[in-house]
Amino acid sequence: MSHEQFALVGDIGGTNARLGLVRNGERRPQAIRIMPCAGYSNLDAAVTDYLDSCGVKAVRDVCLAVASPVNGARVRMTNNHWQFDRAQTRANFGWRTFKVINDFTAMALGVPHVPEGQLIHVCGGPGDPGRPRLVIGPGTGLGVSGLVRIRQGWVPLMTEGGHVDFAPQDDREMAILTVLQAQFGRVSVERILCGQGLLNLYQAHARLDGVSASFNAPEQITGAAVNATDALATRTLAHFCDILGRVAGNAALTLGSLGGVYLCGGVLPRFMDFFLASTFQSAFENKGRMRSLMEFIPVHIVTEPYTGLLGAAEALANPEVT
Repeated sequence: MSHEQFALVGDIGGTNARLGLVRNGERRPQAIRIMPCAGYSNLDAAVTDYLDSCGVKAVRDVCLAVASPVNGARVRMTNNHWQFDRAQTRANFGWRTFKVINDFTAMALGVPHVPEGQLIHVCGGPGDPGRPRLVIGPGTGLGVSGLVRIRQGWVPLMTEGGHVDFAPQDDREMAILTVLQAQFGRVSVERILCGQGLLNLYQAHARLDGVSASFNAPEQITGAAVNATDALATRTLAHFCDILGRVAGNAALTLGSLGGVYLCGGVLPRFMDFFLASTFQSAFENKGRMRSLMEFIPVHIVTEPYTGLLGAAEALANPEVT
């Protein structure tokens, strides 16, 4: 395979780097390989190994989505040891184009290219396809992005919407806020709506109930809730889904996302049936005078495992992404 035929795309997280080749003019990556970041000293080593394994000597155009802020020339991964200088890396490989974007920006850009069969409808009506779309989801953190349609495609919105204030709705939540404030000071919704956030919420409920927290990992909480083996875990996970519904509804109102809400991230697929049976929908729609508008907005869970790679491929061809 030659560099004229393919571009390189990547989705680099804290644990793994997903790399793939995309044919010119296409969005669906080929030869996808999941590579542990801990197994490579740096980005250059991983890219070199990947291209060698594919029998590709070089590529000219590259887009990498990274789980870290993208500001300035130097990129430092948030949850692994990789760091690189954008200009130096481009020069080392002789790339013509080298775009680096945030991983949730890539997630948003990938959403329009996700097949219908990999979207699970949660609630809502037909929406308006020409209006903005909200892309939100709990993973390592709470990612929030959006898409605004223009004549030639979509413009992604790079936001830090996961860091808005947690807004308690009743006495119990006021008490939870007090517990979390003692631990963190300011409490953003990300302190609750992510993997670690689920554990924070569980421990807060345990403290308020005056019981010991039996679990110390989010996957233990979801497992016990899904299997109905622990009442506190079940109640915590149900609360998590309810808060996510309220936060997603607030973000949808702010963005005017009549084009739809797309729930991404690695957390929800772990308890899909539990989530679909939860109060997420009622929490999402319960916006007083705006209820009819919320009921009009379609909400989907994205199950495509390589949405970030689809978005990286879109970013390469999208002139609005630099």
